[in-house]
Amino acid sequence: MPRPPAKRPPSKPDRDGPVWIYGRHAVAAVLTNRTRHQHKLLATKNALDWLKDHGLEIGIEPVTPKLLDDSLPAGAVHQGLAVKVAPLPDYKLDDVCDPAKPGPVVILDQVTDPQNIGAIFRAAAAFGAQAIIAQDRRTPPLSGALAKAAVGAVETVPFVSVVNIARSLSRLQELGFHTAGLAGEGATSLPDFKSDHPVALVLGAEGKGLRELVRETCETLVSIPIAPDVESLNVASAASISLYALTRG
Repeated sequence: MPRPPAKRPPSKPDRDGPVWIYGRHAVAAVLTNRTRHQHKLLATKNALDWLKDHGLEIGIEPVTPKLLDDSLPAGAVHQGLAVKVAPLPDYKLDDVCDPAKPGPVVILDQVTDPQNIGAIFRAAAAFGAQAIIAQDRRTPPLSGALAKAAVGAVETVPFVSVVNIARSLSRLQELGFHTAGLAGEGATSLPDFKSDHPVALVLGAEGKGLRELVRETCETLVSIPIAPDVESLNVASAASISLYALTRG
């Protein structure tokens, strides 16, 4: 009897080749980002008029919505605008995370949903986060639905891809950050949490939460007080609440 085919290991997201960014605000952010190399821009006439109204006059011939539909993944909500780009530059933790600068650092522990990650990028931009850190083999590429949900924030918030989250937390501690993990059972309520050091906020995947080693590496576990009949918050909502409390509280 022939052997069944061996199972393939999970594939690592492709971050080396060009990717599509679509949606008006996401593409407009790309067009103003001088570090992003553009390969191809597709836009309908209405989208070009929208860009012009927002101070970006682009001298290309408009295309039909069908051409955009055929060029992008099925179901992509492109709003008449898409650009094929090279990946963003690789950032290193020590280069973008500085305790002498304002703003927290956000660490994602196995958060994999593109919509959630995009929304967290948007919140990070809104509240002046220094960077977002996530595990390289668990995080989808910063393109497509993720970039659209981020509404341009992937162009402004540095992303650091790391091999090991726990080791990255230890490095942040060495640099002078206070590592605070968000957990429903955290002993410290978010409104009561205070730190004399800049904060590295750690967010776990929905359902599973923080992994054990990551939880143990955090210096403090912080909880958001919510109604007892609500089990938990969406991770992107929790990120927004926490970042507001850390930066405006």
